[in-house]
Amino acid sequence: MNSSTPTPTPPQNHHASCTSLYKKPFVESFEETPLLVAVLTYMGYGILTIFGYLRDFLRDWKFEKCHLAREREEQKDFVPLYQDFENFYTRNLYMRIRDNWNRPIRSVPGAKMDLVERVTPDYNWTFEHTGKVLKDVINMGSYNYLGFAENTGTCADAASECAVKYGVGVCSSRQETGNLDKHEELEKLVARFLGVESSMVFGMGFATNSMNIPALMGKGCLILSDELNHASLVLGARLSGATIRVFKHNNMQSLEKLLRDAIVHGQPRIHRPWKKILILVEGIYSMEGSIVRLPEIIALKKKYKAYLYLDEAHSIGALGPRGSGVVDYFGLDPCDVDIMMGTFTKSFGAAGGYIGGKKDLVDYLRLHSHSAVYATSMSPPITQQIITSMKCIMGEDGTTLGQERLCQLSENTTYFRRRLHEMGFIIYGNNDSPVVPLMLYMPAKIGGYVFMFSFGREMLKRNIGTVVVGFPATPIIESRARFCVSAAHTREMLDTVSITCTLVKQ
Repeated sequence: MNSSTPTPTPPQNHHASCTSLYKKPFVESFEETPLLVAVLTYMGYGILTIFGYLRDFLRDWKFEKCHLAREREEQKDFVPLYQDFENFYTRNLYMRIRDNWNRPIRSVPGAKMDLVERVTPDYNWTFEHTGKVLKDVINMGSYNYLGFAENTGTCADAASECAVKYGVGVCSSRQETGNLDKHEELEKLVARFLGVESSMVFGMGFATNSMNIPALMGKGCLILSDELNHASLVLGARLSGATIRVFKHNNMQSLEKLLRDAIVHGQPRIHRPWKKILILVEGIYSMEGSIVRLPEIIALKKKYKAYLYLDEAHSIGALGPRGSGVVDYFGLDPCDVDIMMGTFTKSFGAAGGYIGGKKDLVDYLRLHSHSAVYATSMSPPITQQIITSMKCIMGEDGTTLGQERLCQLSENTTYFRRRLHEMGFIIYGNNDSPVVPLMLYMPAKIGGYVFMFSFGREMLKRNIGTVVVGFPATPIIESRARFCVSAAHTREMLDTVSITCTLVKQ
């Protein structure tokens, strides 16, 4: 693999004033796919597609058995339930590499984990457990940024005591009989942690986006969404009924053009002003490892009188000197972000999500958010896990453990990224991002059989669990392995992973 030199990337909005928005260098590294690699990658997918059609022909003539679920004979004249290419991709491409995903684990997903061994007698169509366990696999795939995914210690003890007192389920929504004192305690703590007036918590992170955006936006509104936004943001935007326009990832020129056009032209056909304009962005982008250019986005938001919705699923707890996310990372005022969203599924080792902002906003969502009105409220032990871990991060537990974990995560991130770069790998993203995408490009390196080379499988053989990602989750020529660095990882673990990457590459 070729090396890529990380260089400070200047603000893409070339106004001179933008330079002063950053209090420290904003260093990100991206590299275009080499032409030869792109050609060979397209050829690889082309070969897979040709053989896929050949195998479909053999299946139609009963020369090869098809394991895929099919419509019943009496439904043969119905409109197909699935799109044809989705079926084709599943049968002939995804099945080749399916064993790289959905691996069952039987331990806490900490720095190391235990995996259940499985085999397939029919080329990944079905799996059978052998009864063996792969022990002490280095976990580079979980979003356990601060190491709170553990079954011993203060957090685990507090959650256990809470389960004994409250049980594990609430069996009702917040507006009925599911509003616990623990929920209200957590909401006050989250508001204080974020530095906002009020907050509201939800039992599911995905639903926090998909159910709250429709409560805030509707017809006659405009949503400007980063092209790499998470599926929950995309779904929420679509469900809202608002007009959606997409700007290039982290590109301020693209965003400003859309904002300017929206102000000048207004709504299509009628040209009336938009009721609301909402900018949707993430703190850390989980596939790219990049950090949002928040100072520039806030400047544009103020200039064009738009609203800003910030998803801090991956950045809350993982960035900033206090661990309170990308706003803290850039040293900005939380009041400049209209809707602060995040999840507890990563840095806090729990589940659920939150919305923070002005009290009027939160009070409105309590009445109009489907996730608040209809969904079952957060489980008490999970609530306690978040409270305990958040107090630890804030230093309110009387120890320095939280600050030590924040420092350890930052050190591990810097060290691991530097090691991979020194070894000649192409890695994407910001120098401070604990999400580290290592570019593989070729589909065979993800797990296919074309070149008898599988990065994911070879890493697992060496007791390292990784996440490998390819099309359609990434562009077709940008397949990658994605490492998630944790404060729980030791220097020896990171060295093992980086050295193993070199061995597998060879």
